[in-house]
Amino acid sequence: MNKDQAEAIAISALGWIAASDEMTGIFLGATGASLGDIRAQIKDPAFQGSVLDFLMMDDAWVREFCDSSGFDYMDPQRARQMLPGGDLPNWT
Repeated sequence: MNKDQAEAIAISALGWIAASDEMTGIFLGATGASLGDIRAQIKDPAFQGSVLDFLMMDDAWVREFCDSSGFDYMDPQRARQMLPGGDLPNWT
């Protein structure tokens, strides 16, 4: 996994989220982002990392995203590690 692949997975995840009104609402509510914020920050690797953080909050979301996109179930986690803040330990 390299940075370009990680960014592509994060952008795919955001597209998957945006394709569902329900997921979009959950994402906007959880992050406090607006649609304008998303458009403005989509190319920001730190924002992309937050998209993957959100996706990985629920194993079912990860499975649904990966099944619909053809990614391995571990790819979102691998991608997250390549983006800013992804190398920090998670103590929970």
